[in-house]
This record gives sequence, C-alpha cells and structure tokens, in this order.
Amino acid sequence: MYNMKNFALIGAAGYIAPRHMKAIKDTGNNLIAAMDPYDGIGVMDSNFPNASFFTEFERFDRFVDKWRRDSGNRIDYMSICSPNYLHDSHIRFALKNGADAICEKPLVLNPWNVDQLQLIEKETGQKINNILQLRLHPSLIALKEKVSKELEKNPDKIYDIDLTYLTSRGKWYFVSWKGNEAKSGGIASNIGVHFYDMLCWIFGDVIENTVHIKTADTNAGSFKLKNAEVRWFLSVNYDHIPNEVKERGLTTFRSITVDREEIEFSGGFNELHTRSYEEILKGNGFGLEEAYGSINMVSTIRNLEPIGLKGEYHPFCKKIING
Repeated sequence: MYNMKNFALIGAAGYIAPRHMKAIKDTGNNLIAAMDPYDGIGVMDSNFPNASFFTEFERFDRFVDKWRRDSGNRIDYMSICSPNYLHDSHIRFALKNGADAICEKPLVLNPWNVDQLQLIEKETGQKINNILQLRLHPSLIALKEKVSKELEKNPDKIYDIDLTYLTSRGKWYFVSWKGNEAKSGGIASNIGVHFYDMLCWIFGDVIENTVHIKTADTNAGSFKLKNAEVRWFLSVNYDHIPNEVKERGLTTFRSITVDREEIEFSGGFNELHTRSYEEILKGNGFGLEEAYGSINMVSTIRNLEPIGLKGEYHPFCKKIING
C-alpha cells in the first residue's frame, strides 16, 4: 500500500479534529505532534496518546524543527483544523517545514490568498490539499455522473436547484471566532462553502451572484452557474427549522432539490474524512485549483449588499422578512 507517514495536527481540540485523527489512524499512519491553545484534549487518548502536545505555537514550531534535526525524519503531512482566518498562516508553516498540508474548508477566506499560496507551493515543492469531502460522497458522485450524461445530450440544459441548510447553534457560536466575520468569513464561509463547491463541481462555474438576506445568523441568495440556477438559504437559527423537523427532535435540516427532486445524501458522511485521506495519500487530493471557485464565491457573497426579496429568492427568505 504505502509506508507509514508522519503527521502533525494544528487545532487538535476543535470540532472537526477527531475526524482527522481517526483518518490518520485508519490509514495506518502516525501522529507525531498536535497543537491547540485549549488543553482539554482527552480525545487524544483514544487515538494517539503518545503524540507530543503543545498549547503554544512557538513551542510546537520548535518541536517540529528539532524533531526533524534529531531524528532525521520529517513531518510528511500537517493537518490543519484551526479557525478559518489562521488557515493561510498554518498552511505556509507546513509547506516551509517540508510538509504537505491537509486543510479543512474554507481553505482560506479570499481568492488572493490562494494566489499567494500557489507561489509558496512552487517555492517549496510541497502540496496543499483541501478537504472537499462532498466530492467523495457516493450519492453526489452518482448525481454528477447523471448530470454529465444529460448534458452530453443537451449541453444547454439549465437545472433548477434549491439548497437549504439549517444547523442550530447556541449563543456560544456568536461569542466564539465562528461568530466573528473577520475570523470565520461569516455564515456562507462557515457552513456553506462545501455546498457551493459541490454545486460548482457538478453544474459549472458561477456566472452571476446575488445576496438577498445577510444577518448575523442567516445568509440567503441566488446564483447562476453554467448549467443551473440556484436559490440558497443558510442559517444557524433554530427558529428557521421547519416545525415537522423540530417535532422529530432534530436541530438540523439539510435539503438539496434538483428540478424539484430531492437528492438524498443524509447518510454516508462518517467515513468521508478517511476516504479523503486515502485519496490524498495516493496523490489524488483536491488542491488549490479545485478550492479556488468556492473561495471566490464566499468572498463575493461576503462583500455583496443584500437586495431583499427581489428576483429569484429562496422561499425560506419569507421566514426572515415576515417573521
């Protein structure tokens, strides 16, 4: 298969980090060191209890450098699960230390950051991989194959799509870095970027982008892709979840309809990080070129002024305007 690789992980105490630890373990590799300012990191015990752990970046930096010099080995991959606004800096750190980067989405907050990272890739000879796990979801791969066949017969077909993603967050969310647009990029970057990537991957590049609503807890808008017109609604507000979903005790609602037909992809998420790592280790990771489109889209959304209920807006927008 492949030789055991050495990993380091930045952002080890975050929500998504355990999936990366599991992926490193499941693919038969070793976590040498992890770093996070927060030290409540008991999840390490069930994954890599012998990994060195640091709460200060400077000590982590020193360890990575010293470990390479003392052992004659190097960190092959650095997994980055830190807050969004730090991804750029941590990716640079990985590459300059001779490691390939595996970074959570959004890779960076703005497209010009991607341009700079391309230069550092060339300078160092290292590779940046972005976790875009929806591209590996069996249901969405099947949808892409279906759409590709239909577009072969009718290249001008325009699909009608509604994207709805509601995932409740408590008051903590707005106090944390995730509620700070300068650090997270806002709702669209935080919870929408992988859906935008998936839609562009299947239906083509963005032609036109409109924002209808932009509040602290909700973003909604529409965009035209080469082969689709999309209405989208993203929210972390529990009140926006449909009553029938609340009655089932659920706090998340996810729906994508293509020409009014629901795309079922609620299952199959648990192993997608491991699948992502398997592909990265084979040299098939999603790099800067694949990440660029969705980064450009969320950056545009962040800077657009909302126009209200005009044009083709998502039906859930009325929940905001009408209360």
